[in-house]
Amino acid sequence: MGVLAVVAKRLDSLFGPGVMLLYPLYASLRAIESPTTLDDQQWLTYWIIYSLITLFELSCWQILAWVPFWIYMKLLFCMWLVLPIFNGAAYIYEKFVRNYVVKIGGISVGSNYPEEQRKVLQMMSLDARKSVVEYVDKHGWDAVQRAIKAAEREAKKH
Repeated sequence: MGVLAVVAKRLDSLFGPGVMLLYPLYASLRAIESPTTLDDQQWLTYWIIYSLITLFELSCWQILAWVPFWIYMKLLFCMWLVLPIFNGAAYIYEKFVRNYVVKIGGISVGSNYPEEQRKVLQMMSLDARKSVVEYVDKHGWDAVQRAIKAAEREAKKH
């Protein structure tokens, strides 16, 4: 019973560095080498959020010392941010941060398209959206619709 109590008490010390630093470091290095930018978004967002959490902790450590489960809440939150099954950092970026970046920086990819076309573009991953926008700029939206219809006909054959 004594060993279990020590492990439970020090769970953050045992798993924290691996969950919050080692795995994100490894995944970030892999993301740099991968051809897609989606994983870059996940890991850049993670490091930004982790930095904000660390700054918050450093600023408010005297208050957080009185919060009984702060360390475990932080560990669970970081697990949600990091684990591939959740991709919480990418979720936070898409749901919260991206809206401000688009408004402030004016980098909305589909802003020069009608509402229906913007909705279609927003449903795509970032890489796919970039490719489709380049294709539309070169060949027009009608070419995209023809390609979609051809893909649907091909799918029905199989």
